[in-house]
Amino acid sequence: MKIEVLTIFPDMILSYMTQGMMARAIQKGLVDLSVTNIRDFASDKARTVDDYPYGGGPGMVMKIAPVFDALQYLHAEGTDRHVILTTPQGKVFDQTRAQQLVTHSTPLTFICGRYEGIDERVLELVNEEISIGDYVLTGGELPALVIIDAIVRLIPGVLGDSRSGMEDSFSSGYLDCPHYTRPEDFHGRCVPPVLLSGNHKEINRWRKKQAIKKTLKNKPYLLNMDMLTQEEHRLLTEIKEEIENEPG
Repeated sequence: MKIEVLTIFPDMILSYMTQGMMARAIQKGLVDLSVTNIRDFASDKARTVDDYPYGGGPGMVMKIAPVFDALQYLHAEGTDRHVILTTPQGKVFDQTRAQQLVTHSTPLTFICGRYEGIDERVLELVNEEISIGDYVLTGGELPALVIIDAIVRLIPGVLGDSRSGMEDSFSSGYLDCPHYTRPEDFHGRCVPPVLLSGNHKEINRWRKKQAIKKTLKNKPYLLNMDMLTQEEHRLLTEIKEEIENEPG
């Protein structure tokens, strides 16, 4: 997968993408990363990429010209691109969108805004706007990295265990189950006995039940009753009965 990032802070992207799983994905040739400094396309010696907003107001606005020229430079290769602007005004990113984006055959190009905002005409150059939540950050680099991370880990061969991506939170319609590792007993905090039983059927049932229970508690809106299997409906009923019978 080809991923391109347009930013005025390329080191922010490179410092993350050259570590851990991302670095391994690049080394394996599963991800082809390109980071372009928008300042390289500024027209003045100071490499200015922002200016005062028309109509007045606080802050500075990223100019359209350097962004346009940077995209033109990439498009000179003759390859179509899916251009994404990371912005609080975009549709909120989720696991479903990650699964859709990982199937793109064309490069994914991320534009990272800064300052008070970006010239509205840049929207004419993008295919979609994506937000990672209803809050404001100082720039688009962190949202771009969040989206890239979520996409890259879905590429076959990136994760050490091919089941990991399929068993992630949200992939099954509910959150992930609890996880434990050694030691079995840590100052009185013990691993649930079922996980030590060796009974894989019971282990799988317990994990699914705990995942549904956590979803019901933390993100109930994720539970789509029409999509649950008969077993999942039974587990949900058990959970609700247990909650009703809890003391206090």
